[in-house]
Formats: sequence, structure tokens, C-alpha cells
Amino acid sequence: MASPAQDLGPVLDQDGVRLTVDDAIATVTLTNPAKRNAQSPALWRALTEAGRLLPGSVRVVVLRGEGKSFSAGLDRQMLTPEGIEGEPSFVEMARGSEAGLDATIATYQEAFTWWRRSDIVSIAAVQGHAIGAGFQLALACDLRVVADDVQFAMRETGLGLVPDLTGTHPLVGLVGYARALEICATGRFVTAGEAVSTGLANVAVPGDELDGAVRDLAAALLAAPRDAVIETKALLSGAVERTYEEQRAAERAAQGRRLRDLAGLGE
Repeated sequence: MASPAQDLGPVLDQDGVRLTVDDAIATVTLTNPAKRNAQSPALWRALTEAGRLLPGSVRVVVLRGEGKSFSAGLDRQMLTPEGIEGEPSFVEMARGSEAGLDATIATYQEAFTWWRRSDIVSIAAVQGHAIGAGFQLALACDLRVVADDVQFAMRETGLGLVPDLTGTHPLVGLVGYARALEICATGRFVTAGEAVSTGLANVAVPGDELDGAVRDLAAALLAAPRDAVIETKALLSGAVERTYEEQRAAERAAQGRRLRDLAGLGE
């Protein structure tokens, strides 16, 4: 699958992550197809850095994975007693203090948190396997466009662990508590049809149409004024936590700001 910004030099290219920018669109690509884009702490640090390096001109961020799989999840070496060279193993993490373990996991989570920033809209283009950490990375984005061969699965519970890379909140929000529990506890695959019907994915297309569908969606997002998209995203993302009356008030406040800006009366 070719990158929409393949003709531009990368802003970042390290540890299995490449960031390219084409004006208002940035593309973050996982670049280790030989290992099905398996994830490691180094990759997470690179993803966090990609978020920090986004220019202010960027409005849409596309996340994709090279090869047949979006991301097959954790690098299995992390699960061995020795772990990955230069990184704390799970055994070492468990033997440390509770505060230290919490801080380490929080650092890993930073790679998954910036995708829903108010000033951007993020789109995950997902093909093949999106397992565990791969599933959670796709869930970190605002929108998901999937190929018809996609296979989502949350396998952490079967390993005696829990999903801890920020995926539980969006998963419950998208499919509801009961289905989220069933998906996580059983570790089963969720295919393209179910992903679309339950709201996990916005649309499913044949694999050779994935790039085009993502480009079309990005273009449609860019067609609307940036400030209106930012205000709308804030309204929708906060709606679940607000009461009906609070949401009405938030709508009025947001519309007031928009009208003042359009009238040239903004601060």
C-alpha cells in the first residue's frame, strides 16, 4: 500500500516509524512489514515523537502500516524473560516499585494519546491483522477505514494481561460494554463486516481501494473550514460526559464563537 506522501522526504524515519508531511496532511507509517509491524518501546517513542513533530499546518493525520498487516501487536520478545535488549523486561518492570511500573506504562501510552488532539482528525488505514497493541493503535485514531481482509483482536487477556495502551475507552464507546467485554475476554477476531456494523470502522473497502478511500476521506475533511471542524470535534468528543442540558449549552457557546469569527468579531 503506497503512502499518500511517498514523494516527500520524511520528517522522521526511525525505529519502525516514518512521518511525512504534505501541507495539511501528515502520514505516519509503520515500516517493519517483515515482522508485521510488531510494536516495541522504541516504536512507541518514535510514535510519540511523530506527534511532537507535526507542523501546525497539519489538519489530517493518516496512520498506516506497510505490508500485509497493519500491526500484529507486541513484539513477542517483550514477553520473554530477557525482553528486548536495552529495554526493561516485563519481569524487571514487575519487580520494580508500583510507582515506577505506573510511570513506565504511562510513557508507553503517550504514543497512543495524541491522535485525538482537537486540532487534527486522525484516520487509521487498516489492513490484515490489527492485534492487541495494533488494535489499540487503530482505536487511538478518530476514524478507521479498513480493508475487507482486516482482522481485529484483543489478545492481552489470553496472555494473562489487560489492554493497557488506551484502547479500552474508545472500544467501549464504539461498541458498548457487553460487546467490548466479549471481544477482550475471548480474544476472537472481528472482521470487516462486523467492524462496520458495530461502528468500529467507518467503511470497509477492497484492499486495493484502501489508499483511495483514505485520500477521499481526507479531502472531504479538508473541504470544511478548520475552526468549524475543531469546534465540532470538541462538541462530539465531550458529548458522552455531558448532560443533555450541558451539551445544549456547549453547542450554544461553540456556535457563538463561530458566528463572531465569521462576522470578524472574534478575539
